[in-house]
Amino acid sequence: MNRILSILFFVVCATTCFAAADVNPVWQKANSFYQQKQYDSAIYYYEQLAASKPDNAPLYYNLGNAYYRSNKIGPAVLNFERALHIAPNFTAASDNLTLTQSRIANKITPVPEIFFVRWWKNMTNAANATATAVLSLLLFIVLIGILLQNRFRRPQWLRGQMIGGLMIIWLCTLIIAVESAVHAHSRDIAVVMQSDAPLMTSNQQTKTQSLIPEGTTVKIISAKSGWVEVLLPDGRSGWLVETALERI
Repeated sequence: MNRILSILFFVVCATTCFAAADVNPVWQKANSFYQQKQYDSAIYYYEQLAASKPDNAPLYYNLGNAYYRSNKIGPAVLNFERALHIAPNFTAASDNLTLTQSRIANKITPVPEIFFVRWWKNMTNAANATATAVLSLLLFIVLIGILLQNRFRRPQWLRGQMIGGLMIIWLCTLIIAVESAVHAHSRDIAVVMQSDAPLMTSNQQTKTQSLIPEGTTVKIISAKSGWVEVLLPDGRSGWLVETALERI
């Protein structure tokens, strides 16, 4: 089964790995090294590009592929997550992230989300930020126009229920737009980059709860004195030393 998944991964990489719109000598050199299976060299040049182009989803996708081929699970997960943070509907990055996470030793099984939580997350997806903001603005303009028309002309067809309903719709789209924008700029998600990172009960190194495998994606709750409080995929929380993580 793992062999089949690896073959599928290779096919996906081969067809989409080099599909970035930005073409320059460093990009071409990195792709050339990748094609020659010189993954460490490819990573070197992809990282150079990532340092100057932090909002390029295909670049992080290619970097994730190179790290995966180098058997570096933590960095691979990190870069696939970064690609998805920029482009949440990037299917190839999502598929390769799932495949990479399947290789995490002692992987933490996530708790299934309640349907309305999953629905809300999809609604406030970072990819929807621009569309919902535009929709909210258009609804606001329409609402102002109707209110003005009602103020000066008072047409018979215009009733308070219609205005109230439109205001509720506008407020809903405004809330979704704000949440989507917050998600688009949020940096509260991180990936464990250290093998078997100790999860502590507090930031005072009091007691180790468990060891967190490399490549685990966590949500940062708070930070204090070189420690971060995190929420794990299974709902547990605890403290990790900040150097064991890298924010997406």
